[in-house]
Amino acid sequence: MPTVLVYRSSLLSLSETFISEQLGALRRWKGILIGLRQLAQLPLDGIDIRTLRGHPPTLLERVRWKIHGWLGMIPRSAAARLEAEGASLLHVHFGVDAVEAWPIAKALELPMLVTLHGYDISIDRAWWETGKGGRRMRTYPSRLLELAQQPRVRFIAVSDAIRQRAMSWGIPESRISVCYIGIDCTKFTPFGLPIADRQRRILFVGRLEEKKGCEYLIRAFAKVQASVSDASLIIIGDGTLRDHLQKLALELGVHAEFRGSLSNLDVRHELSLARAFCLPSVRAGNGDAEGLPIVLLEAQASAIPVVTSASGGTMEAIKHGVTGLAVPERDVDALAGALTTLLTDDAVATSMSSAGPAFVAGSFDIRSCTEHLEAAYDAIVLLDRT
Repeated sequence: MPTVLVYRSSLLSLSETFISEQLGALRRWKGILIGLRQLAQLPLDGIDIRTLRGHPPTLLERVRWKIHGWLGMIPRSAAARLEAEGASLLHVHFGVDAVEAWPIAKALELPMLVTLHGYDISIDRAWWETGKGGRRMRTYPSRLLELAQQPRVRFIAVSDAIRQRAMSWGIPESRISVCYIGIDCTKFTPFGLPIADRQRRILFVGRLEEKKGCEYLIRAFAKVQASVSDASLIIIGDGTLRDHLQKLALELGVHAEFRGSLSNLDVRHELSLARAFCLPSVRAGNGDAEGLPIVLLEAQASAIPVVTSASGGTMEAIKHGVTGLAVPERDVDALAGALTTLLTDDAVATSMSSAGPAFVAGSFDIRSCTEHLEAAYDAIVLLDRT
């Protein structure tokens, strides 16, 4: 069984369950998760892990890695540890990590596959180049495009929208394909009361940042509750806009419960109670936009009708008019109308609830998506050997 080293600089944040899930779905390849450090956030039970620096790293270790980074290398001790794994491929999640991981691929003489997810390619190049992402990342766009010219580097986009965005940056069309990550449809299944029997409860799950569009949901819900008096709004997630959004809800008289970040198990419980799920994503001021929102797939697989914005990867993640409703981004009136429909029209909500699981299973089951990924692994290694 061939081995793939799967790289993320920090292992792993709470929002990156998709990486561990994809690793766990590998069948023909052995996956080893590698990174510079391990975070105490996401449980990684059952996953083979290698951290390349101490926890915490010593001053000498930090200096050694920094010097090697300037030289485009990695310490020999780290390279020796990884060489012992006998890997055939390095798979890096996020373009921002790929430019840092290229010295690993060179040291091990491995082909490299890069998965582009969203912000790493959707944020405008000028935002990076003017130092908005930090001084060290000013050269990120040019370094990523340099990688794209390397014969041993290929790219995967998590949606066609991300693929199109990558090509607009300058990544050659021949170097990038689409491979959905998918979800585990044995974990996300219909449960709880039938949709028509549930309380009129809207659920939002996501980071409280600009591109998730929660502000527009709060403004729309102010209109919804004016006509649907028993409607409720549950907001799960945290971020820099939380205080602003809580103040906005108070100003508008919106009865919203801000739950903060919750575990995956708690989120699944909230899905079992929701009548509708809403993710009104927008393109942020810096260009950041959704790749393919996993949470939309989880909601539909759980038989929850969804409302989202008709832009980017979100349109690949739903079947408009069948499993949910897509509205123009930032259109508060349209968003309020779609939510009101799902809260008050039992026939529409029931029909969409019934269609969701089959739609997700047909295109986004993690088993078939990962088979596609493993086929990409095979092709890259074969091409590298010819």
